[in-house]
Amino acid sequence: MARGKIQIKLIENSTNRQVTYSKRRNGLFKKANELTVLCDARVSIIMFSTTGKLHEFISPSTTTKQVIDQYQKTLGIDIWNTHYEKMQEQLKQLKEVNRNLRKEIRMGDCLNDLSIEDLGALEQEMESSVTLIRDRKYRVLSNQIDTSRKKVRNVEEIHKNLLHELESLKEDPYGLVDNGGDYDTLIGYQNGGPRIFALRLQPNHPSLHSGGGSDLTTYPLLD
Repeated sequence: MARGKIQIKLIENSTNRQVTYSKRRNGLFKKANELTVLCDARVSIIMFSTTGKLHEFISPSTTTKQVIDQYQKTLGIDIWNTHYEKMQEQLKQLKEVNRNLRKEIRMGDCLNDLSIEDLGALEQEMESSVTLIRDRKYRVLSNQIDTSRKKVRNVEEIHKNLLHELESLKEDPYGLVDNGGDYDTLIGYQNGGPRIFALRLQPNHPSLHSGGGSDLTTYPLLD
């Protein structure tokens, strides 16, 4: 049985439309490749799906640019002319913007050409700019003040600790500390630096139990 003719119209179902596009695209590329091999033709096909995806076929013996250049030469047209005109228009607009920016930069040299309204608008812009600069300056100064206050508090705390240590040294100038054991520690200072000496008390020393003499026992300092 012969295949029935398919009515050419938009396929409503998106899935079926995508499947049909893929199958027919492959068939079209296959026919283009056959033309290239059998007839030594230069074929270029550019396709875009509904999703914007590009599919392209170009004969191995040429490039897309060569095909387009030959197309323009054969028909005697310039397909880039419209694009060039648009680029010229964009360039013109950019030059105008650049001219206006330069004019604003040299505003002080051309104030005589400004109207009262322009001068008023310029004054408002300057006041707004000064306000923004002042606010930023105040924020920076506030941060610096907070940082300085923290540093001052740290220095005061260090100074307080040093005074406390100094008062402790005044109360115990020889640094004699009872650590609850058989050893007493004596911290002395010689030649500007601390030296630690150990004193050992001997509970069974004869002089501590004898009735005669002084109870004070002299011990050598061990460096």
